Amino acid sequence: MPQTVYNIAIVTDAGLVMNAHPNVTNARPIAVFDSGVGGISVLKHIHSLLPNEHLLYVADSIHAPYGNKSAAEIQARCFAITDFLIAKDAKALVVACNTATAAAIDQMRAKYSLPIIGMEPAVKPAAEASRTGIIGVLATTGTLQSAQFAALLESYGRNVEVVTQACVGLVECVERGELRDDSTKALLRKYCQPLLDEGADTIVLGCTHYPLLKSLIQEVVGADVVLIDTGAAVASQLKSRLLEHGLLAASNQIANVNFWTNSVSDNAENVIAQLWGEPVKVSHF
Repeated sequence: MPQTVYNIAIVTDAGLVMNAHPNVTNARPIAVFDSGVGGISVLKHIHSLLPNEHLLYVADSIHAPYGNKSAAEIQARCFAITDFLIAKDAKALVVACNTATAAAIDQMRAKYSLPIIGMEPAVKPAAEASRTGIIGVLATTGTLQSAQFAALLESYGRNVEVVTQACVGLVECVERGELRDDSTKALLRKYCQPLLDEGADTIVLGCTHYPLLKSLIQEVVGADVVLIDTGAAVASQLKSRLLEHGLLAASNQIANVNFWTNSVSDNAENVIAQLWGEPVKVSHF
């Protein structure tokens, strides 16, 4: 992994001043947030593709999951977090949450001027990859009931059969760091079996928390089932937008990665370090 510096950032009433170069636009950080820790799956793709970019990550864990909240509640959280990250001099924002993208990204783009990249379940690549013409989608209730998801099915699901499954409780397993627990595996069996029974040979991981369970999901569904998530595609889209706006960092910049959470769990820092794959310091916001 590229050389990375992890900073401890303490937020006070006066706010936080980044140790960056505020007059050098390209050196400003990219901000990423999710309803909790799931967006770390996307953050890892971004860090791999753009190793010289400073990164800010916010886990809104106290409000996770977003899937059972109203659009107005989700929009309010997205605005609050975006304001927080813009105050940290973010040059671009990734909404690393399918539910938040569906509920709030149009309103966010109308309100803010920085580039904003969202998520959507990978129905199109799944349809292209399927051999049987039957694809499954694992997602939160909020994502599956959204107009955005309906539009995806209308655009890309016409020539395939799409079987959906809401995965109540799975986000919470990831938030607790229970990536290999028997209880998590039992939930995955419960949610994946109906998709397999319908003949799905390709399954979309329609929530950013779910790729963090990818190895366990693969065990449950078998090696012949293709699992698809959108993290790599989002990172590529982010790079394209940065190039378009002339915002890519210098190739010799050593990246800083900063994490914040509002989780009340004493184990929050350990969970984030577990998911990121390295020891980190996490600040509260």
